Amino acid sequence: MAEELRASSPGRSEWLRTPAARALLTGALSMSLTLGGAFLAVDRLHSSPAAAVEHNAHPVSDEQTQAEVVEQAKRLVAAAGLQNATAGYLLMSCKDRDSPPYQGAVYLNFALPAGAHTDTYFQGIFEHIAATMVARGWHEGTPPNQHAFGKTLSNDGVTAVVYRDDDHPNLGVARLYGQCRDMTDHRSDTTGWVDITDQIR
Repeated sequence: MAEELRASSPGRSEWLRTPAARALLTGALSMSLTLGGAFLAVDRLHSSPAAAVEHNAHPVSDEQTQAEVVEQAKRLVAAAGLQNATAGYLLMSCKDRDSPPYQGAVYLNFALPAGAHTDTYFQGIFEHIAATMVARGWHEGTPPNQHAFGKTLSNDGVTAVVYRDDDHPNLGVARLYGQCRDMTDHRSDTTGWVDITDQIR
């Protein structure tokens, strides 16, 4: 009986020759090709952030890159009334350590007023900075993870992160980062941080 069933049922190779099997295989192959083509088309339409960094449509000069963050740092110092603020500027690679494009970065320190209690002062000053800058068109983002009372703010492509210095409890820190739009090649430069304290006071 088993031998009769095997003899009467078509084998795998015979089944593949049937019109129904051919139609099924043709449909599956067509679907695969269609989906693959659609994936490639969508991938080209939506370029990755890395591609945007590689080919910036609106590059700016070194001077514009610096002015973007230095001006915002100056506004932050004035609006928040920060005391004894000092700052440095650096042109940073957005891609790796050295290659273009670059963004401007400001590292700013400000001191705790004499007689002020550390936690109370910093909690209050960071709330004050956030409220003052939001009133001037900035947007408050997610607070920095490792810094108590810290704030993250952004405006016109510049991001500012303010927090208390973990190593020096009487110092506050503000780091400002600009947009990745400076395409000038600085790979052979030996410049580092530049003191810009006189520009932010």
